[in-house]
Amino acid sequence: RGRGRGRGGPGGKDKEWVPCTKLGKLVRDGKTTLEEIYVHSLAVKEPEIIDHFLGSALKDEVMKINPVQKQTRAGQRTRFKATVAIGDYNGHVGLGVKCAKEVATAIRG
Repeated sequence: RGRGRGRGGPGGKDKEWVPCTKLGKLVRDGKTTLEEIYVHSLAVKEPEIIDHFLGSALKDEVMKINPVQKQTRAGQRTRFKATVAIGDYNGHVGLGVKCAKEVATAIRG
């Protein structure tokens, strides 16, 4: 941990996006649209695909934060489940659900 490996790495924001999936390559080359992705129910596995189409137009809203508990020998372990809706107020909507030990981490998800 803390050695610059894994997601993003050190200073990963200033690099050019290099797609990992076929869909990412099609989006980068301008050969598909967001509507075609939705119509054919293609799995979007890279967040940069949505950033390419919508950019800064996305707004998010926390719909619900739910505490969930798991019973262990030592007692109960509490985690928080956050449900967040994200969209551009122009017909594109997404829903995210994340469970984490802290509320802020669950929302960022």
